[in-house]
Amino acid sequence: MRYKATPVAQASSLHKEDADEKSRQDACATDNHLLSGIHHRGYLPHFKREEGAYFATFRLAGTLPQSVLEQIEAERVEHENKAKNRKTTGKDIRKLDTLDADKIETFLDSGYGECWIKRDDIGKLVADALCHFDGKRYKLHAWVVMPNHVHVVLSPKGSHTLSSILHSWKSFTARKANSMLGREGQSFWQRESYDHLVRDEDDFIRVCNYTVNNPVKAGLCQKAEDWALSSARSAGFQPA
Repeated sequence: MRYKATPVAQASSLHKEDADEKSRQDACATDNHLLSGIHHRGYLPHFKREEGAYFATFRLAGTLPQSVLEQIEAERVEHENKAKNRKTTGKDIRKLDTLDADKIETFLDSGYGECWIKRDDIGKLVADALCHFDGKRYKLHAWVVMPNHVHVVLSPKGSHTLSSILHSWKSFTARKANSMLGREGQSFWQRESYDHLVRDEDDFIRVCNYTVNNPVKAGLCQKAEDWALSSARSAGFQPA
């Protein structure tokens, strides 16, 4: 694992939630299905492996039309039905990953829905939260905060699970961001997140490069390091 993100800033107010969050993470860690194996949350499957590295994406609420989610689910069910009479292979899993990710990314990069984290103050809030426990609860390899979604490549540490880490990031930033926006009782993040278990070194390089180059792909800047809220900027990352 060759990439290391440098914190943009430390969100000191996160320390107030350490005790409660540690209790939540300890509780999550007792559920083996959160550490390894396959489980479902909503439309997307989640493949887990202890001490594995993950490419995770979470997005603002309302960034994907319900019709798109239903189409993704229908295509997934069709693919699974074709494969149900034979052993699932790595190729099958990769195809499912691509099936979901390509459709979701097309909509996210188009800027569909509200783009609250395009605001400098909210974008920085999210970036600070990502980096706050780097090296303690997880290791960040690459990350980027886009106008309506976030990509992260990380490895959970110890008993901390991917699910609990994502929950911590999303719950903390949702409360703060909604307060900054003067909103009450409204969802900030979409409940469902996408995560991809990194399977080998080539896959690791691919998802890290994809993450830092997402602003370039979306036409938001010319070079990865030009995007302020990214490990490319903070660590001087040079994509392969």
